Amino acid sequence: MALITSENSDQLEINNPIKYAFQKVGGRTRAALLLGRSYMAMSKMEKRGVLPRTEYTGETNYAETLAEHCQGAFTAEWLKERAKPDQALTKG
Repeated sequence: MALITSENSDQLEINNPIKYAFQKVGGRTRAALLLGRSYMAMSKMEKRGVLPRTEYTGETNYAETLAEHCQGAFTAEWLKERAKPDQALTKG
C-alpha cells in the first residue's frame, strides 16, 4: 500500500497505483486513448495493479505519458516505483 501526500497535505492511501493513475487522467477510456491501447488492455493492467514489464525495459513509456496528463497528481517516478511487477512472479 502506497501513501502519497496530496496538495492539502493529507495522506492518501493508494491500494492500486494503476487505478489511481487512470482515475487522475480521466478514467480507463482516456488512459487507453493516451497510451494507444484498448480499453480491455487498460482493464487488465488495472486488475493486475502493475505496469507491464516493457515499462522497465524501455520499450514503453506509459508512466511518463500518464504523469504528463494527471494535472500534477503523481510523477512518472512515483508510478514506476509503486506499480512494479513482482519480481518473484516474472522469473521462470
